[in-house]
Amino acid sequence: MRYVPVDTPKPISKIGLGTWQFGSKEWGYGPEYEQRAAQIVRRALDLGVTLFDTAEVYGFGRSERILGAALGDDRPKAVVASKVLPVLPIAPVVQQRAVASAARLGVHHIDLYQVHQANPVVGDHTTMRGMRALQDVGLVGEVGVSNYSLRRWQFAEIALGRRVLSNQVRYSLVDRGPESDLLPYAERTGRIVMAYSPLAQGFLSGRYDAANPPAGAVRRANPYFLPENLERGAALIGTLREVADAHDATPSQIALAYLLHHPNVVAIPGASSVEQMERNAAAAEIDLTDGEYDALLTAARRFQPVTGLAALPRLLRARTTR
Repeated sequence: MRYVPVDTPKPISKIGLGTWQFGSKEWGYGPEYEQRAAQIVRRALDLGVTLFDTAEVYGFGRSERILGAALGDDRPKAVVASKVLPVLPIAPVVQQRAVASAARLGVHHIDLYQVHQANPVVGDHTTMRGMRALQDVGLVGEVGVSNYSLRRWQFAEIALGRRVLSNQVRYSLVDRGPESDLLPYAERTGRIVMAYSPLAQGFLSGRYDAANPPAGAVRRANPYFLPENLERGAALIGTLREVADAHDATPSQIALAYLLHHPNVVAIPGASSVEQMERNAAAAEIDLTDGEYDALLTAARRFQPVTGLAALPRLLRARTTR
């Protein structure tokens, strides 16, 4: 396993484990999800994964409970990251929510506590006052944000008066917005960009095409899985397969390796099986050549999906015809 080159009390693995899906039948866990989740967490630890990301809103606290129980006595080895739901994120509320999350996780110290989303009404000055108080009493180690623009990330850091270590954002080969500003900032200042949905909910796995679309409701609601977009993405998937063949890897592993090519990026894919966790972790060891990286970037730039308002009628039609 490889780790991010930043100064933190515990090393942060380049591949983490995202636990949004813990307990969800939609993502393949089935009825014995707690046992399955525990097996995945244990194997992740064996493979050198240190970062485990959850949130109070995931399963209405269930994800935190499952993760805490699965880590067991190894909690001190892990970088446990959770997020506060930014509904009225004033200082006292932030502090109360952190206490509740720590209790569900079974920890006395949350290594990384993040604001789940920028609140359009409540400014970061009051939210970060609560975060600073949590750091001062030792309940929180590092502070992070999620889905923040660069400007608001920087303002949050000014409001905290200390570093805001990370910004967790949607980032993948087909969602490359963070490359324009967040990644350069992170590399320049020793901060971290945490990539969620790094495989675009499986679009980059190569398992789906126009003749074989996904069956689950979550993916069906994602415009990337419209038949037209699956057709448009065929060339990108083909390039992923070509690079994967050169490394005896899978397209998913190459899609992750593309992100990890950037030194201050951490990817937090989910995993619904031990085998998937093992494949994700192995992606951290893949070194792409400059030519391979450029080929992937070129193919990604050529992919022009139908999204936004233009995709809405197509999504509605697809829903009524299934």
